[in-house]
Amino acid sequence: MIGTKVGLAALLLFSMTLLTGCSGMKPEDFAGREPRFRIEDYFVGKTKAWGIFQDRFGTLRRQFVVDIDGTWDGETLTLVEDFVYDDGETERRTWTIHKTGEHSYEGRADGVIGQAEGESYGNVLNWRYRFALKVGDSTWNVSFDDWMFLQDDGVMINRAEVSKFGFQLGEVTIAFSKDLAQAASAAAIEAQSRHPSVVSP
Repeated sequence: MIGTKVGLAALLLFSMTLLTGCSGMKPEDFAGREPRFRIEDYFVGKTKAWGIFQDRFGTLRRQFVVDIDGTWDGETLTLVEDFVYDDGETERRTWTIHKTGEHSYEGRADGVIGQAEGESYGNVLNWRYRFALKVGDSTWNVSFDDWMFLQDDGVMINRAEVSKFGFQLGEVTIAFSKDLAQAASAAAIEAQSRHPSVVSP
């Protein structure tokens, strides 16, 4: 779900490497897995993440840290993501995400072409979207195949393959850390603000 800028040299590798893909993995394969991943619960409040971008050959090209502030109003999840890259560059991206079914989501963000489509089963969420990636003075439209795996103790691992014209450019890996008790408290406060007549026990 988090796009990131990468160097021109890394992106040019697409001309030499064929996309291998995620071996037919489907979100439904994780139905029943715990802990249950509901992004509208997980991302409420503050979340911290640390990420890297590697090119097709596994060479580390960029590192970054992200602070995320999330709110859920019962219909829309809004995520404000503040990036700090290892070269000192900063970036802000805002996502607005809607739950469209028991297992489906759609989202929009700065740079996303059209909308992202997400499916969630068990402890997994898969996002697929196209993204306008700035490369020097140009913009390349690339594809993200983004997998998020919730673990115990509020840890979540995000792995995204980045490709263009069916060729793999590289991979983004992100580790999220979350205080689940804090998230539950923030969600309860938001729910109370929407329904002030309801008194929590």
